[in-house]
Amino acid sequence: MLPLLTAALVALCVFLTSTLSGVFGMAGGLVLLAVLLAMLPVATAIAVQGAIQIVANGSRAWFSREHIDWRVLGVICLGLAAAALALYILRYTPDLATVCIAIGLMPILVWIPKHWLALDASKPHHAFLCGFLGGGLNLAVGASGPTVDIFFIRTLMDRRKIIATKAATQVISHAAKVMFYGGLATAMSGNDWLLVVIAAPFAVAGTNLGYHILQRMSDDGFRAWTRWVVTGIGLFYLGRGILLLAGG
Repeated sequence: MLPLLTAALVALCVFLTSTLSGVFGMAGGLVLLAVLLAMLPVATAIAVQGAIQIVANGSRAWFSREHIDWRVLGVICLGLAAAALALYILRYTPDLATVCIAIGLMPILVWIPKHWLALDASKPHHAFLCGFLGGGLNLAVGASGPTVDIFFIRTLMDRRKIIATKAATQVISHAAKVMFYGGLATAMSGNDWLLVVIAAPFAVAGTNLGYHILQRMSDDGFRAWTRWVVTGIGLFYLGRGILLLAGG
C-alpha cells in the first residue's frame, strides 16, 4: 500500500510545481523530478515524472490551445524523433549523478547573451535543433526546460504563444520519455501508477492557477523571472550531483 504521507507530499508537490510551470512554462518539472529522485530509482522516477508531466503539460496546452504554433511544434517533433533514435541505438541508461549534474548545468544557457547564441524556434532549422537537443536531454536526464527555453525566450512570440507551444512540445516529449524507459507497464509498479492517478487532478488544478497568474504578468517580467527561477533550481541539482560524485 502507498503510505498516506507519501501520497499527500507528492500531491502537494505536484500542485505547487504545476503552478510554477503554468506561470513560466517550465521549472516545475525540475522540482518535481528532484522530489521523485529522492523516493524512487532513477529510471522509475523519470518515468513517473514523465507521466505526471503529460497531465500537467497537457492541461496547460489545452487551456491555451488557441495560441499553439502548430508549424513550430511539428518541426520540433521531427528533432525529438531523431534524438530518440540515437539514444535507442546507443542503449543509453541514466545514473543519478549524471542526471543531477546535467540538469544543474542547463541554466547556464539562459544567461548566454543573445548575440552569442541567437536561437529562434520560429525558424525551421532551429526548431529541429530544439527538438533534437531538448527532446534528447528530456529522454536522457528527465528534464530539458532551460534547453528548450533558449529557443523560445528570444523569439518574437508573446508569452502566451511561448507557453502554449512549449507545453504541447513537452506533452509529446514526456510521452516519448515514458515509452523510452520501457513503457508504463514495465517501468512502474502498482504504487507508482497510484501516485500518477492521485497526482493528476492536482496537476490540472495547479496548471489552471498558474495560467491565471500568467495573464497578469508582463512579457518583460516573464522573461526576467524565468532566468532566476531556473538558475536557483539548477544550483540545487549541481550541488547534489557534485556531492554524489564525491561520495556524499
